[in-house]
Amino acid sequence: MKYRVRHLTEYEYDYKVSTCYNRAHLLPRETLTQSVNTPRVVIHPTPTTGNRRIDYFGNRVYHFSIQEPHKSLSIQVTTEINIRQQRNNFGEQLGYGNTCAQVQDLLNNTGNNVESLYAREFLLNSPMIMASESLREFASGCFAPNKPFLSAVMDLTHKIFKEFEFDPGVTTVATPLEEVLAHKRGVCQDFAHLAIGCMRSLGYPTRYISGYLETLPPPGQPRIIGADASHAWFSVYSPGEGWFEFDPTNDSVPTHQHIVTAWGRDYSDVSPLRGVIFGGGMTQSLNVSVDVERFEDDLVNDNTVV
Repeated sequence: MKYRVRHLTEYEYDYKVSTCYNRAHLLPRETLTQSVNTPRVVIHPTPTTGNRRIDYFGNRVYHFSIQEPHKSLSIQVTTEINIRQQRNNFGEQLGYGNTCAQVQDLLNNTGNNVESLYAREFLLNSPMIMASESLREFASGCFAPNKPFLSAVMDLTHKIFKEFEFDPGVTTVATPLEEVLAHKRGVCQDFAHLAIGCMRSLGYPTRYISGYLETLPPPGQPRIIGADASHAWFSVYSPGEGWFEFDPTNDSVPTHQHIVTAWGRDYSDVSPLRGVIFGGGMTQSLNVSVDVERFEDDLVNDNTVV
């Protein structure tokens, strides 16, 4: 499956910004099942400096600065992505593999297994996710010792989907997990953080994934350009079996319609755009538009990058 993803971010400021320094996690990463052509990045005003690097978690990051006065800023990233096969095609295998008790036993006896040692980093608290007894209690009923681990994670995914309501008006990127748990409302970022907090509270390594989700219009209706969405979900680690992804917002196992941009401990590691501005006034407006489009091989590929 081949996609072209366009992600447009636009800022308008009350007053001119004299200088800004930014870090963008907007360049989708290479994975075992996802290959990515060189993204085309267009920024207005034209950056004074710009460079790409690979961060600690293996994500592609773009750093840029603008050192001329400006009242608006736009960043458009266009990427062509090939999903080589359906990712995590394990839906029929949820009842097999390591049990919950086996996963914890293997994690505690990792020896020199590099992958397991790396995964243990995702057991630790992170800036936006703190393990707690309330999170443990919320999830513990899904994780019996002899239950297949992936089946238990799917049960937690379903529990969040069933008990929480998607509501973009009640949380912000800074809303604490305990508040999300109390109100049972939020968005995909909240539900991913909630699942990660539950899993870590129970002793299972779990990481945050940011990316895109292709949305399809109702039958007979045209696609609305820019109506697709940035999305968030999570993945868990089972020793000897690898990492497996789950989407609590949609009660599903991610498929070819989920496109990975970056992963880390939580949202703060992979926020789409982060930076410092000098000036601009007290308020600013933000507009984000995402378009995920399937395309055929014979379309032209523009690999220009700033």
